[in-house]
Amino acid sequence: MPQFNATGPQSDTEAVLAARLAASATATGGEAMSDVQFFDWLDERRRKHSQEVRRTTFADLSGWGFHPDTGDLEHHSGRFYAVRGLQVRTDFGPVPEWSQPIIRQPEIGILGVAVREINGVLHCLMQAKTEPGNVNGVQLSPTVQATKSNYTRVHGGSPVPYLDSFREPRARGHRVLADVLQSEQGSWFFCKRNRNMIVEVGPEVEAGEDFCWLTLRQVNALLHYENLVNMDARTVLSCLPDWHHSAGPAPGIHSDEAVRSWITTQQSEREVSAELLPLREIEGRGWIRAEDRISHERGLFFSIVPVDVVSNRREVASWSQPLLEPHGLGVAAMLVRRIDGVLHCLMRARVEPGYLDVIELGPTVQCTPRNYAHLLPGDGPLFLDVVEEARPEQVLFDTLLSEEGGRFLNAQNRYLIIEADDSVPTDVPEDYLWVTLRQLGELLKHSHYVNMQARTLVAALRTVAGIAPGLPVAGIGAAGIAGTAQGRGEIRADHR
Repeated sequence: MPQFNATGPQSDTEAVLAARLAASATATGGEAMSDVQFFDWLDERRRKHSQEVRRTTFADLSGWGFHPDTGDLEHHSGRFYAVRGLQVRTDFGPVPEWSQPIIRQPEIGILGVAVREINGVLHCLMQAKTEPGNVNGVQLSPTVQATKSNYTRVHGGSPVPYLDSFREPRARGHRVLADVLQSEQGSWFFCKRNRNMIVEVGPEVEAGEDFCWLTLRQVNALLHYENLVNMDARTVLSCLPDWHHSAGPAPGIHSDEAVRSWITTQQSEREVSAELLPLREIEGRGWIRAEDRISHERGLFFSIVPVDVVSNRREVASWSQPLLEPHGLGVAAMLVRRIDGVLHCLMRARVEPGYLDVIELGPTVQCTPRNYAHLLPGDGPLFLDVVEEARPEQVLFDTLLSEEGGRFLNAQNRYLIIEADDSVPTDVPEDYLWVTLRQLGELLKHSHYVNMQARTLVAALRTVAGIAPGLPVAGIGAAGIAGTAQGRGEIRADHR
């Protein structure tokens, strides 16, 4: 265990850190807050957080407007983000060329989780946070979740709590456990990145009113509940150092070098051209602008909609903004199977127009099924039938989870992990590859290898009983979080 001095935690070896994380992931209780106390705290936060989101028109959108020359939808400060047009040409997928609106947010935000020992067990400092696009108001968020415009207080609001622990960690004697730039949804954001950080702090850091300390076991268990752990928390959790293979790496059917070479090949050989356009130029290319939305003529994909927000728990009390509203429930599914006794994940090299590096590793299946209804048979996603026809005993994880509520309105994906049988071969198409969970963890130490949806599934896979060594059950058991939630009817443990 690390020792604390006047300035913070002293470093330990990777093996010792892995053991500390494993102890937190398998702890039987919460040293700071019991499972029952957590739900009482969450109920109280939901009562305290008041938020109203009202649809409005673009003409009434306070602080935002369409640029007179380009038609881009922008904030009057020139900060935060803008909605622009995009023209795409690619050899990936059934549609070789299209136009669309896209969110352009060049600044890099901070997504950070503070961890510290309480009674010898590592805990994560999590936040109850409301976002205007959340389906249920309050969700469990990282310690810090802020764009640069927010934490530099362009809006003139209150400061972001705990920010200095992430902007100046070493100056405060904190230990950085993870610090990596990761992308966000490449179909909805253009070249968007956030700094994903995990910082170990000392006992001087205490939980504020909207914050709580939870063990890794407790946070992992909450991933199994609908729309509770938000997208930003999930991506940071995926960047945690891997605590599952401290005894040595599990061999994969492809070496680490072969995996990296395959990624480089996909990046080199895929063709994609994504050109930003004035937003007004996509009108007439399948997109229609009305007084209260920008939408596709087929009613597919997504719309850009204006909203007014009033909140009593944010840096400012009221504001307006555009949000991206997806049409249809998405599916993000990972097929896994044991090959030569080692668990492998079937990943796909996905091309999305907003990626910086052409492709990132996505789940086996990542789609919104209704968007394929107008295409020819056979043009739908490969392996979607395997996911849809999976037997109950094959389903290791199945949870409805929200995407970024600060930019997307009611965006949800059904996240699944399916244990495939021998009918899914090891010999797969060239844009798919079987990799181990350890190899994914190694890739997550670097930027732009694993996409947002796959990062959620990596975090989820680490919580599955029988996959993560030492985890007795995925849902913690009848006397723990699962039992408490089901008994009170607040959060359903079974979503199928």
